Amino acid sequence: MVPVFVLGVFMLIIYGAYTPHQKAGMQRVVCVKFKADATQADIDKHLREFAGLRREIPDIVGYSAGRVLDNEGTSGEFDVVHYITFRNEEGIASFTSHPKRQAFVASNKAHWENVLEVNSDIEK
Repeated sequence: MVPVFVLGVFMLIIYGAYTPHQKAGMQRVVCVKFKADATQADIDKHLREFAGLRREIPDIVGYSAGRVLDNEGTSGEFDVVHYITFRNEEGIASFTSHPKRQAFVASNKAHWENVLEVNSDIEK
């Protein structure tokens, strides 16, 4: 009985480690410009909470973000950029209306001057 149990646990571990990757077909880019009075703590909180949405909203396949770099020719229109990927358009719609996202927006929007959200497909 013990060998069967050990084999079962081993199979679960192997299956969990080799589950197929979810393919992303759609993406959303979210660019945020913070108000002049937003503190570094406000920006850090925003980045931390947005990143946390990946664990709370199952429709998100992939996520990355970063601060906008000062490059020649940039006018400082935005401060941070978020890249979120989804399997399909329904995933984007579900993300948009998800209560956790709504709570994030309500908690952070007082510090935003401008937000640009763009959805697109992902060319393979």
